[in-house]
Amino acid sequence: MLAVTILGNNSAVPAFDRHPTSQIVSLNNDNFMVDCGEGTQIQLINYKIRRSKISRIFISHLHGDHYFGLIGLINSFSLLGRKQDLHVYGPAPLQQLIELQLKVADNHMSFDIHFHTIRNEGILVDDEQCTVKCFRTNHRIECYGFSFAEKPAPRKLLIDKVQALQVPHSFYASLKAGKDYITPDNTVIPNAVLTADPPAPKSYAFCADTKYDESLLPHIAGFDMIYHETTYLDHLRDLAQFRFHSTTRQAATIAQKAGVKKLLMGHFSSKYDTLDEFETEAREVFPNSHLALEGVCYRVL
Repeated sequence: MLAVTILGNNSAVPAFDRHPTSQIVSLNNDNFMVDCGEGTQIQLINYKIRRSKISRIFISHLHGDHYFGLIGLINSFSLLGRKQDLHVYGPAPLQQLIELQLKVADNHMSFDIHFHTIRNEGILVDDEQCTVKCFRTNHRIECYGFSFAEKPAPRKLLIDKVQALQVPHSFYASLKAGKDYITPDNTVIPNAVLTADPPAPKSYAFCADTKYDESLLPHIAGFDMIYHETTYLDHLRDLAQFRFHSTTRQAATIAQKAGVKKLLMGHFSSKYDTLDEFETEAREVFPNSHLALEGVCYRVL
């Protein structure tokens, strides 16, 4: 199961009960945090997300609305007696910034922090359940998006048929891996008779802060769901270009050209007190466009 919970969906300044960027990507029993703007801790409490489940934090870039909440969160982890390791990924000099703050406060952590400095596009995590990659976006400073892709699940045993054909338990793992079963009298029973296809692996991409840039397309092509910033409505696309941000129709165009299934929109400018028009404009280009609303968990289907 892959899902995304929005903790913050606003841009630089908190406004209208909207908070700077942060979200939780949930994958089975693990939680990954993407960006950690000011107020993230309170949002975790508000939405009853267990801090102890957060194993990795990915910071897209070093503008304050994307990481100013990180030192407070790390400090709270220690005050609450966290023991498990924490892995933090982000551009240089994130490690120096966090370590300096801990040093001047003479803080002694109750757990180990492992910093992973991002210098190039590529794979950040590759384990038995998922692959996490980073890719460059077109922002005013060095900035990275992140993609999360489930690993294919084993094939599902059709247990009635498996038992009826007396397949031994010792061969179950081989069936799940896709192998045919050969009976003691050398009869080949095709794997498709004994197993069913597993659910298709799901994928999600966080496109971070960026102006309109089609170089993102290869990194998100065909994804089940993406998050793309829509700081402004489309009549301000010149301002968006100048400030290295995107508009509603630009984000929708990226989603359309990438062939994704669903678009979440966020990073809204504080000039807007209501957001309905964002969804209206984006859907004129890409109908399956949605506001990334704080507190809502979006399951990747």
